[in-house]
Amino acid sequence: MTTPFTLSDFYGNLGLPIPENIGKDIGHFNVFNIAEYRTRLNKGEMRYDRRAYFKISLINGKNRAEYADKIIHIEDKALLFASPKIPYNYVPQEEEQSGYFCVFTESFLSKDKSGIILEKLPIFQPGGYPILDISDEDYGEVERLFAKMDKELSSDYPFKFDLIRAYVIELLHIGQKLHPVQPQASGKNAAIRITDMFVELLERQFPINAPVQRLMLKTANDFAERLAVHANHLNKVLKETTGSTTTAIIHARIFEEAKILLNNTDWNISEIAFSLGFEEVAHFSNFFKKHAHLSPMKFRTSVKV
Repeated sequence: MTTPFTLSDFYGNLGLPIPENIGKDIGHFNVFNIAEYRTRLNKGEMRYDRRAYFKISLINGKNRAEYADKIIHIEDKALLFASPKIPYNYVPQEEEQSGYFCVFTESFLSKDKSGIILEKLPIFQPGGYPILDISDEDYGEVERLFAKMDKELSSDYPFKFDLIRAYVIELLHIGQKLHPVQPQASGKNAAIRITDMFVELLERQFPINAPVQRLMLKTANDFAERLAVHANHLNKVLKETTGSTTTAIIHARIFEEAKILLNNTDWNISEIAFSLGFEEVAHFSNFFKKHAHLSPMKFRTSVKV
């Protein structure tokens, strides 16, 4: 079953436990100096997926970000705004990296009275490419903000999180005024990349190992939303690269898993139907009959004879 890349995943990727006292009861916030964590950050690529948290990064170094059918190359200094809405993959292109980044949950800013709704800010909207050009002067300004947050986080000031929230909001306003880096145009490589990411998302849901495990991505729209592309575009790409439609590929994989579960488990039909994402057993039976020309029960019986 696929899930967004969580804070637990994030800290696990750095080889760190989740701090229990950072923003407790007011949402989570933490800030990192990239130079200090460079080795851990570069130990492997983070998977292409949604994050279950917000992230603002001040980047100084060559990097590549992949957003569905676009690639954005970062040659020097930039600001990156990531939200749970937009899946992406971020790949360092050189060993030397510096800057800062902070991670926080939506509830961390909910204590603020500014009225800002994170998911409605243009820099966090799907379809955009929230990597922003930044001048040397702006870089210095933003770097000082991150240094203040880093320093404040370890202070004993009782209202430090109120102050940190103000710094984060200032970062958001700075980002709103900057210009996005233009993505590289789509092409054959983009189509292959979308296909690879689609297949990865599809296969990551399998095998189904327990009746309580449930398929979460079941339709073309589910996958298009996760990949931040239009469903029609995803279908066109898959037709070009595989010869099959999005729905046909999804259904073929679900059908294969259904046969495996019917053949190799003693789960009842309703348990199999639920695990494969069907709301009603009748829907699963109709789906299976369409592909196997047998009911699930008759297929199970014929296999075991």
